[in-house]
Amino acid sequence: MNGGTLRWPLPEFPSQWNFNHVNGAKGAVARVIQGVLPYLMRADEKAVPHPVPEYLDSATVKRSEHGQTVTYRLNPRARWSDGRPIGYADFVAQAHALSGRDTRYEASTVTGYRQIRRIERGATDHVVKVTFDQTYAEWRSLFSPLYPAAAYSSPRTFNTGWTSGLPVTAGPFKQQRIDRTAKTVTLVRDPGWWGAPAKLDRIVFRAMDTSAMPGAFANHEIDLMDVGLDAGALQRVGRVRGGVVRRAGGPDWRNFTFNAAGPVLSDPRVRQAVVFGIDRHVIARADLSGLGVPVRTLGNHFYVNTQDGYQDNSGSFGAYDPARAGRLLDEAGWKAHGRYRTKAGRTLSLRFVVPSGVPIGKREGELTRALLERIGVRVDIQIVPADDVFERYVTPGNFDIVPFSWLGTAFPVSPMEAVFARPHGHRVQQNYSRIGSAAIDEGMDRAIAEVDPARVHTLVNRTDRLIWRQASVLPLYQRPQLVAVRADLANLGACGFLEPAYQDIGFTKR
Repeated sequence: MNGGTLRWPLPEFPSQWNFNHVNGAKGAVARVIQGVLPYLMRADEKAVPHPVPEYLDSATVKRSEHGQTVTYRLNPRARWSDGRPIGYADFVAQAHALSGRDTRYEASTVTGYRQIRRIERGATDHVVKVTFDQTYAEWRSLFSPLYPAAAYSSPRTFNTGWTSGLPVTAGPFKQQRIDRTAKTVTLVRDPGWWGAPAKLDRIVFRAMDTSAMPGAFANHEIDLMDVGLDAGALQRVGRVRGGVVRRAGGPDWRNFTFNAAGPVLSDPRVRQAVVFGIDRHVIARADLSGLGVPVRTLGNHFYVNTQDGYQDNSGSFGAYDPARAGRLLDEAGWKAHGRYRTKAGRTLSLRFVVPSGVPIGKREGELTRALLERIGVRVDIQIVPADDVFERYVTPGNFDIVPFSWLGTAFPVSPMEAVFARPHGHRVQQNYSRIGSAAIDEGMDRAIAEVDPARVHTLVNRTDRLIWRQASVLPLYQRPQLVAVRADLANLGACGFLEPAYQDIGFTKR
């Protein structure tokens, strides 16, 4: 049936709606903008990207020894909400802003865009030719989402122009209202949408603590919720009349990120000691207990366990070895002295930053504190507001250890290059560890330039082994997708690698 309002909770209320900004690359932002902005490519359930016909008629690639050219043939009906056709100017502005050449643009990633040599208008305004300096296998990851040229016309508009709303859209929905006080975003069906009309009348996103979501779902205040890793919440929503829990194996993975630029963890021996002092299986078993999923640790920073190309590269670097941890701390000058190790009168302690309203994070912190205390390391758990955790703590480096989940995509390398590439000056992109190496950069660059899948797997896994030795990000496990929904909600839930088309989301009956 057509009509109805979908009430969709968010784990935080974003302060930045530019997904390509360093503070905007979040799941909460992605959930909203997927309904209002162009995505030229959309992945199916097998993680294979396909052109989205409402925006893109076709995209063809031509490779040579000097690089490659991709010709985009855009849907001539595709227009921004201000009436301007989607086309050449939007590609040029986005490629420039995300190229990394002007560091005033606070971009979350420059992967792929920095390889673009030029963009040309084709035979018509709806044909755009993008030429790369080299082969770029994951070119389908670019321009999704695509922002209007005006949004990226200057560093100022890029950095601040989308902090208060979504001024221009081009999707099945458009913004009706953003209420910062109520922490809600209301989208309504856009009558100017040229594709099949959205089945829903509106979508209302509301930010709330994850701990409050099960009660809101039981009270019919929201229509779906990510159960996450909360076994108690799973049991509670499973008893809600008219509700079902949908399951899938998705691309997301849980991790502990270490601040390698901090005063304590800048020493690689200390980072490695912390890794050896954390029993990942204990963390995974505690997090996944009661969810009905297998307890398996993750041994890769690019592929999840169920993904083609995955292999466990952790080796001894991912093993629980408190004796080896102690030897490394001795080498680093942190000597056992009573309960905790000390050096020059300082106690070896770490800040474990946890967002409020996320019980799983607090529990991970408590387990980590108990484990690291065995090797003489003190862990101080710092609970901070969920809305502030990245802007005020993670991005500026105001932490030692932080737990969160990386949101995976159909592209294993491109999104993670911003996470592991060496920072340049104050620009960390998404490399919150603030460390890297020339060898890791070279390995990722070779992988994204390779078109043979088997060779890509080899290059990626070789690079992954280097990242394990660096001990900057500790993978824990592939995060299961468990989503509670109203039984009559169609085309949304636990989607795995599939990226849903928002115009198809609706209720079968009400």
